[in-house]
Amino acid sequence: MAAGDRVVRVLGGLTVAQAPNIVFILADDLGWADLGVYGATDFATPHLDRLAGQGVRFTQAYANSAVCSATRIALITGRYQYRLRAGLEEPIALRDTGLGLPPEHPTLPSLLKAAGYDTALIGKWHLGLPPQYGPLQSGYDRFFGNLHGAIDYFTHKPGVGDDVARDLWENEMPVERAGYYTQVLADEATAYINARAVQGADERKPFFLSLHFTAPHWPWEGPGDEAVAHQIKSLFHYDGGSLRKYGEIVEALDAAVGQVLAALHDVGAGDNTIVVFTSDNGGERFSKTWPFTGQKTELLEGGLRVPTLLRWPARIAPQVQHQVTASMDWLPTLLAAAGVSPHADYPSDGENILPVLEGSAPAHPRTLYWRYKAQAQRAVREGNWKYLKVNDNEFLFDVAADERERANLRDLEPEVFARLKTQWAAWDAQFLPIADDVYTHGVTPDIQADHYVPHRLTRG
Repeated sequence: MAAGDRVVRVLGGLTVAQAPNIVFILADDLGWADLGVYGATDFATPHLDRLAGQGVRFTQAYANSAVCSATRIALITGRYQYRLRAGLEEPIALRDTGLGLPPEHPTLPSLLKAAGYDTALIGKWHLGLPPQYGPLQSGYDRFFGNLHGAIDYFTHKPGVGDDVARDLWENEMPVERAGYYTQVLADEATAYINARAVQGADERKPFFLSLHFTAPHWPWEGPGDEAVAHQIKSLFHYDGGSLRKYGEIVEALDAAVGQVLAALHDVGAGDNTIVVFTSDNGGERFSKTWPFTGQKTELLEGGLRVPTLLRWPARIAPQVQHQVTASMDWLPTLLAAAGVSPHADYPSDGENILPVLEGSAPAHPRTLYWRYKAQAQRAVREGNWKYLKVNDNEFLFDVAADERERANLRDLEPEVFARLKTQWAAWDAQFLPIADDVYTHGVTPDIQADHYVPHRLTRG
C-alpha cells in the first residue's frame, strides 16, 4: 500500500488533497497591541496585518498561562497544564529539573502523525530535555531549533560566556548556523515547505509544521546587533532595549512570517493550509498591551490576552471573531479540521471552535481558569465577568465594559464575586497542587520601576 493510500484511509474520510496542511506559528512574549491590526503605531507589521485581513482576527484569545512553557504544554496536549507536573513550572527553568512533557501523553503532533501527517517542529521546544523528553519523543518526525526557553539571536546560546554550550539542534544532534535566529528559523521552515512540495504524488502527505519563534523575547537584539551579542553580561539584558529596538525585533518576526507565507503561496499550498499565528503569553517590558494593563507573569489581561490570527481560505471566510478562546482549544480544533479524533483516554479541556469559525454555531460565553504562583494569583473569566486575586487583594471586573481592569465591582456584585471565587476553588481542587519546589518567575521592583511596592497611605 502506498503512503498516500494509508493517509486516505485514516484521515476521517478526507482524501490527501482534502486534508489541510497546518502551519502553527507561535511568537514568544508578543504583546496584545504589537501588531498593526491590534494597535501598534511605532513600527510596521505588514505581512501579519495582511494575514489578518485574509482570515480570522480574534479579539478575545487567551494564553493558557502568563508564561511560556506552561502555555506550550496546554497547547500541545489540549489540556490544562496543571494536570502535569512540568506544567506547574513558571517556566521550566534552565536548571536541569528532570521535568518535561511525558512521551506517553498524546499530543497534537502525535495524533496527527498517527493519522498520516508529516510533523515537524522548527524553533523553540522548552518542554524537557532528551533523552527522556523532546520533540521526537512527543510526535514530531523532525526537529530543528532550541530545546531551552531562550537563546541569543546570534550566538544561539542559552546564556553568556565561552563555557556555555550552543543550544541549536537538528533532531538530537548539535548543529551550527550563522545568522539572526529569527531568519534562520524562517529559512528552515521555507526549506521544509519546499521539500514537501517536490515529493511525488504517491508519497506526498499533509504536513503539520510548528514554527515556534523566540522573537520578540529578550535579549534585545535586532538583526544588525551581532556586536551586542558579544557585549551583554546576561541573557535577561536588563540594561538594554528600547521601543525602537523592540520594533526592529518584531519587524524581523513579521518579515520571517511573510517569507513562510510566500513559500506556501509559491508551492500552491496557500488555499488549503491552515495558518495560525499567536503568542505563548502576553507581552514583556517593551510590549504594547493597550487597552489592557499587566504583562507576562501577571493574570491581568495584558499578561493573558494575545494577538491571534487564522487563515484557511478553503473553508473559513475572513472575519473578526469575538469568540473567547484559549491555547488548549487548538488541539481539538485542528484535529477536527484534519478529520482526526482526539485520544479517548485524554479528553481535552479545550473546545473545538471550528463550528463557530465556519458560521454553523454562534459565538458563546466561556468559563476559563488560571493560577500563577508568583504573587499568589488566581483568575476566572465567566462570560464578561473576571475574578482576580493578587496576593491578598481580590477584584471583580467586567472586562467588556472595563478593559483596563480598574473598577472593582466586588462590593456592587457580591453574589457574582462569591460564585466565581467558589468556582475557582472547586476547579483548582481537580489539579496538582502548587508545591514549594515549583519554580516561578515574576516582575519585581528591582528590575522594573513601575512595579514598586508603595507604602500604605493614610487617607485623610
